[in-house]
Parts: sequence; C-alpha cells; structure tokens
Amino acid sequence: MSATVFRNIGELTTNGDLGVLHDAALVLDGQRVVWVGADVDAPAADSSFDVGGRAVLPGWVDSHTHLAFAGDRSTEFAARMAGETYTAGGIKVSVERTRAASGDELRSLMAERIRTANVNGTTWLETKTGYGLDVETEERSARLAAEFGQDVTFLGAHVVPDGWDADDYVALVTGPMLQAVRPYVAWMDVFCERGAFDEAQSRAVLQAGLDSGLGLRVHGNQLGPGPGVRLAVELGAASVDHCNFLDNEDIDRLAASSTVATLLPACDLSTRQPFPPARSLIDAGATVALASNCNPGTSYTTSMAFCVATAVLQMHLSVEEAVWSATMGGAVALRRHEGELPIGGLMPGFRADLQVLDAPSVTHLAYRPGMQLTQAVWQAGVRLA
Repeated sequence: MSATVFRNIGELTTNGDLGVLHDAALVLDGQRVVWVGADVDAPAADSSFDVGGRAVLPGWVDSHTHLAFAGDRSTEFAARMAGETYTAGGIKVSVERTRAASGDELRSLMAERIRTANVNGTTWLETKTGYGLDVETEERSARLAAEFGQDVTFLGAHVVPDGWDADDYVALVTGPMLQAVRPYVAWMDVFCERGAFDEAQSRAVLQAGLDSGLGLRVHGNQLGPGPGVRLAVELGAASVDHCNFLDNEDIDRLAASSTVATLLPACDLSTRQPFPPARSLIDAGATVALASNCNPGTSYTTSMAFCVATAVLQMHLSVEEAVWSATMGGAVALRRHEGELPIGGLMPGFRADLQVLDAPSVTHLAYRPGMQLTQAVWQAGVRLA
C-alpha cells in the first residue's frame, strides 16, 4: 500500500464525531481513510497532496438513479413546461427505445452517465432497471448495470406495459422476471402510485423481493397522498423515495423507523411538483437522503451538487444538512454506512471516496449554484478527476 496525506485542507467535512474541521489533514492508504486530524499533527506518508486551503468532503452517494435507458424525452419535458401535468405514462416511451437498443449501446450510454457523475463528485451510486418491462430486457439491464459494480435495483414494477392486466403483470414481475434478474440485483423496488401499482400489487412485489432475499426500496407519495410510506415502513424498506405528499402520520412513521426518506429535488423542479416537507422530516428526526433520480423523463441530470443547491434554496435545508443527506444520507439509504468498508464519511476505516471543491467551504455549493466546483475526485483511493 502507498499512503497519501492531504494537507492544508481549509474545511474538512467528516460526517463523524469530529464534525467539520478547519486547517485539517487526512491520510489515505489504499482504499481506506486511515487518519484524520489537524494539519499540524499530520503524519508522514509516501506522498503528499496540497489542497491549497480548499474544502474537502465525501464523494456524493447517489442512492436513486435510472441509468439503464436509451432514447430522449425532451418533447415530453417541453410539454410539461407548457402546462401539461406529469403522469407515470411517459415511461413507456423509454421502454420502446430501451428494448430497441443493442447491449453495447446500452452499456456505452450507462458508462458515459456514470463517468459524468464521477467527474462531478459522485463516487457511489445505485441504479435501477425498469425500462424493459419484459423478461429479456429487464435481465439485460440488470446484467449490464451489475458490470459497473455498485448497487443495482430491480424495478420491473415501474408501470404496467401496454396490453397487460395489472395483476397478470405483477405475476410476471414476481415470477419469471424476478428469477431472471436475481443474480444481478440487491434491491427490489415498486412504483406505488396512481397510474402505476396500487397497495395490494405493491405489497405483492415487495413481499416477493423479501422472499428472494432482496432489500426493499419504494417509489411513494410522489403524485399525491398514498400508501407508499406506510407500506415501506411496515415492510422494513431501506428507503421510500420522492415523498412529496406526506401527512403528519407519514412523517411520524418515518421518524420512528429506519426507513430513509430519499428526496429528489431535481425531479420536483422538472415535474413542477410541490417539494417534499424536508424541514419537517429532519425536525421530526427522520433520516433524509438526497439523490439525483437521473432518468430521461423527469430528471435528466447526474449533478448531486445541483440537488444540494436546490435543497438549500428551495427546501429550507442548511448547506450542512443537504451535504450530509447527499453523502451519509445516501449511504444509510443503501445500508452502506457501516460494515467492512463503509461509505459516506471521511473517518478512519471508511472507503477513501472524497472530492475537493474549488472553494473554501461547502457553503459555496448553494452560494454559487450551477458552478462546477468539484476540482478533484478520489474513488476508493484512486483519482478519477
């Protein structure tokens, strides 16, 4: 192993007991962070990197993306901006294009999206299937996503494809389709929403995931009040995502559970949905994550910095809360915040995922929204950008 010390860190976000340090240093050895502390106390290492007084923080953990797709839905976006209401039905356009794409084309598209996310500071991401909606394309999407080596979620229950009865399609998802994707996925997800799957159908999908040894995730409470949060908490889902329409009971349920409320602010801007009650969730004690929801229809971005800025400027989070939610919050939502090589923080024992901002503090992420502030990125100790 070759250790590297990062010196002259103006502001270091650790997401741990040390909080935020100034005039700090840290040491990476291989894939791990092995030391964190004051710059004047930094130990010797094989090499040194002078940060020049800039801010260092963990790499973004993007816990909700849909990267396995082909095609373009800018026409749908333009129609929404002209006043049309968002519905779940636009997904079917992406299904047609994704089914028609070759495996090499789909792999190349995913690789470029991941590369773009990496250079913008994302060092870990989850991605979902869900633009196949048949056994062959869902299996291919899961297999290709697994080649990139991070979290893969099975979202065969995205919408009901044309020509199918909803209950018959749920039987396909929970039977042959689940069997086909099972070697490649860690999570089961369902779009529990009007226009997609009702409570009984969503429960059947999630229970099949549990029975197959998969962790659970839920798309819920995006288009209106519904059972998504209640179902997610009842079944012990790791996260329930969107959460735009919550009542006080939903907030209390999340606060009393280990289920993370994953908020998707870029999607809310694109769909012109009301923002979720982020401030109320945090004040109640719920765990909140921020994610990009990168997808072709409602949130075509991999920029977690944009999501952080939006959460601060529009959802009333502090910069520090938004950064935590986009790093450690995402790690908790993926259950990657503890164990052998945890992510989401910069503390001894954590995976060496970090980014250097071209700014003296994380405040500049919201103070200068839209600026490209990520100057350098390390993933598992290897410099990416």
